[in-house]
Amino acid sequence: MSNYSKSTTNVQKLSIMGMLCAVAFVSTMLMHSIPIMPSAPYLSLDPKDAVIAIGGFIFGPIAALIMTVVVCLVEMVTISSTGVIGLIMNVLSTGVFVTVSTIMYYRKPKFKNAVIGLILGVISMTAMMILWNYLITPIYTGMDRAIIAPMLPTVFLPFNLLKGTINAALTLFLYKSVVTVLRKAKLLPKTEKKAVSTENGEKTFAITPLVMISSVLVLVTCVLIILVINGKL
Repeated sequence: MSNYSKSTTNVQKLSIMGMLCAVAFVSTMLMHSIPIMPSAPYLSLDPKDAVIAIGGFIFGPIAALIMTVVVCLVEMVTISSTGVIGLIMNVLSTGVFVTVSTIMYYRKPKFKNAVIGLILGVISMTAMMILWNYLITPIYTGMDRAIIAPMLPTVFLPFNLLKGTINAALTLFLYKSVVTVLRKAKLLPKTEKKAVSTENGEKTFAITPLVMISSVLVLVTCVLIILVINGKL
């Protein structure tokens, strides 16, 4: 990964952000009906976070936050049935994940910063959504807050950890492919020296076989956990 914002035109940047928004929305549209927690079927897999995080690694956390708002607005008027409240929860969840995940790497593009950022993104999003699920979920589900409270550690905590981990692994797994496509379309410049050089003996981000294998293992593990939770295994 590398900070491309200084070497791409505004038109190219907007074009890429628009395409990533479209991909993020379509991925969510295809996957939003897949529940993760049987006790809360309204909690579903949401892969848009990974697509937007990739945009954030390329253009920075502000761009990622803008993409988040755009995609969530489109979701609200198309596939969502939770209205403005769902929009708020959606923006909070995705927004926290993508901004926290990308801000550290965008400032200093090193591999460990990308990984640390994604881990912090998962933790921050999980903590944030536990609070907001306690405050807001009773409003749009009609359930008493006394019923929601016991679900925080047993439903919302594992759900957000699983969703965040899946999106973090997808971000690492898909990044190289997305950037390669954008370069072939001449929307991004060729690989810069900065992206493969070393700084203080540490390589900047590179997708290695170890990263790919680790990402796949994390994804497979999360899928198996979801299947067990849903009684499929």
